[in-house]
Amino acid sequence: MADQDDQPHRPARWPVRWPLQPVARTRWSAQETTAGQAEPAVIEAALKRALGRPSGNWFAVAASSDVRADRPFGFRVAGRELVAWRDRAGALTVGPGACPHLGAPLADGRVVCGGLVCRWHGLRLPAEGMSGWRPLPGHDDGVLVWVRLDGPGGEPPLPGPVVPDRPLLAGSVCAVTRVVGVCEPDDVVANRLDPWHGAWFHPYSFARLRIVRAPGLDAGEGEDRFVVQVTYRVGPRLGVPVLAEFVCPEPRTVVMRILEGEGAGSLVETHATPLGPGRDGRPRTAVIEATIATSARPGFAVARLGAPLLRPLMRRAAARLWRDDLAYAERRYALRTGTV
Repeated sequence: MADQDDQPHRPARWPVRWPLQPVARTRWSAQETTAGQAEPAVIEAALKRALGRPSGNWFAVAASSDVRADRPFGFRVAGRELVAWRDRAGALTVGPGACPHLGAPLADGRVVCGGLVCRWHGLRLPAEGMSGWRPLPGHDDGVLVWVRLDGPGGEPPLPGPVVPDRPLLAGSVCAVTRVVGVCEPDDVVANRLDPWHGAWFHPYSFARLRIVRAPGLDAGEGEDRFVVQVTYRVGPRLGVPVLAEFVCPEPRTVVMRILEGEGAGSLVETHATPLGPGRDGRPRTAVIEATIATSARPGFAVARLGAPLLRPLMRRAAARLWRDDLAYAERRYALRTGTV
């Protein structure tokens, strides 16, 4: 196990206001235990409150950049085969993924003049739909693409998804990561509502983690958040200390927002989308995570020029974290269903 920092250590001449701060090295096992603080009842109560919030039957499905005007994008939500594409003006179309003629996979088709042409027999599906095939409500918020499925959602529909307040996209760098696990959306949300595991389970990314505030068992809406002091690692002996909060605006989303420190206003949106059962009959859930980074520092404008190089690094860092966190979510599912 990698070494873990648990005590601040700043050379006498190191400027306090620099975003990067040195951190002392110590053994991973020497950090203060969080087992007594991470009460299962607190996590389960926060999860229950999140599950009670409305989603309007909207499901996050992909990065906005994944859905293009030159080819269809196929995906599944709640066991349904779906397809999405853009017309010549860039408008989004989402609908069933099977051709109404003989059931061909429309994801294998071609986008021609704004419509989708099936490869089997050339049936052309216009964006407005036709007999036997109707588009579904879709939404593009500039970062993510969403679809509304009123059947699987089982709630009163909303005109748009519940999207948190974000920093201005024109002044930010965005990256979207997608990973899939053998679990249900509740397991992904529960993982994010346990911030106490961060420095223990991810010592390569987090140091000096302390929970400043945790909601009570019966917390009201204004109190239902976790506030965390943590240092994000950027090297073996350097990190960025921040104050961050975790909130759930709807049942399948957890938002981490930096409140103080470098990158204040930046956020990470974690969306858990049910895909349906796999070949083994067990459920699959897609974790679609959007990182939206911003900074008031003048140098960030220069960094944004390198966004094409930064995005793969951001996606790689998120995928590394979710390699571990999916193991957590999958273990929770296995224990809950007795499939260990």
